[in-house]
Amino acid sequence: MRLAICTDAWMPQVNGVVRTLSTTVDRLIRRGHEVELVTPSQFFTFALPGYSEIRLAMAPRFGTRRSLHAFAPDIVHIATEGPIGWSARGWCKANNVPFTSAFHTRFPDYAAVRTGLSPAHFWPLMRRFHHASEAVLVSTHTLAAELAEQGMGHTRLWSRGIDETLFHPSHAPHPAMRDLPRPIMLNVGRVAIEKNLTAFLDVDCPGTKVVVGSGPDVAMLRARYPDAVFLGALAGAELASAYCAADVFVFPSRTDTFGLVMIEALACGVPVAAYPVPGPIDIVGPAGRGGDNSLPMTVGALDENLGDAIAHALLCDRLGAAVHGAGFSWDRATDQFVGAISEALERRKAAEPVAA
Repeated sequence: MRLAICTDAWMPQVNGVVRTLSTTVDRLIRRGHEVELVTPSQFFTFALPGYSEIRLAMAPRFGTRRSLHAFAPDIVHIATEGPIGWSARGWCKANNVPFTSAFHTRFPDYAAVRTGLSPAHFWPLMRRFHHASEAVLVSTHTLAAELAEQGMGHTRLWSRGIDETLFHPSHAPHPAMRDLPRPIMLNVGRVAIEKNLTAFLDVDCPGTKVVVGSGPDVAMLRARYPDAVFLGALAGAELASAYCAADVFVFPSRTDTFGLVMIEALACGVPVAAYPVPGPIDIVGPAGRGGDNSLPMTVGALDENLGDAIAHALLCDRLGAAVHGAGFSWDRATDQFVGAISEALERRKAAEPVAA
């Protein structure tokens, strides 16, 4: 299969979207698929206002169309609703090339947080973008149900995985965390307003709060919460050692579509505390026994009182958390991706008129 993947999120950005796409591309190539990438690295870029770490392609229409025309894909996967995504969508429609899309980011909720407007103002744009897609790939069943309520019912499941060679409980604790007062409460991710980190940092409980990650709010939060430990961005074995040093992983976001860091923490044997919202509900489960409530032990706790969630998560089964986290496989996720793309391609071929 000749597949073009077009995305506004790509390295050197560090986030779940980039990790998901880069891991999937690697597995697709290993399986023998021909993959062409269209990313911001091929264009002049500008910093997203208020978020300098994210750079968007400037006027990518002609470059995107030139790349797609030269590659002549069987099908295109559009990962993001940014300038490259809209340019790729336009090329596909103009050239009658099928495309799938993905809903990685709750753009209406993020925009609402940053503008003060209701998310309802932004959903029409999302419906327009995804309407012509052969399938919208989503990470959880809860997200699929939410999109169906918004008029986007043509979804397919595309879950996430962990690197089992990296995320496991056998790492020595990160040196910067080894001697901190316990319990150690860890958060990993972008340090930005939409991640709701103040809800975590405001919790009144004993122990040490540790934040791993970079973003536009680091300086503000360091000044506001001098007792918290900010380690900056970590990756690879260093990140895994930070997970292994923690007693509980705290995920205060209410807007993430999945939360890749949650399954990495679980795979390292760290129970999760979070709000009972999509993402945590699908991974940890309302009762802490997994999304389908089938686990024989609790691996985390969800509660509208985040302090109570932390207290309950500290009592959970670390071995059970590691087993549950290890069950999220990138190979299985790639099977889902290939299945959705292949079905979309076959569906389009079946709909084409047969030549006389």
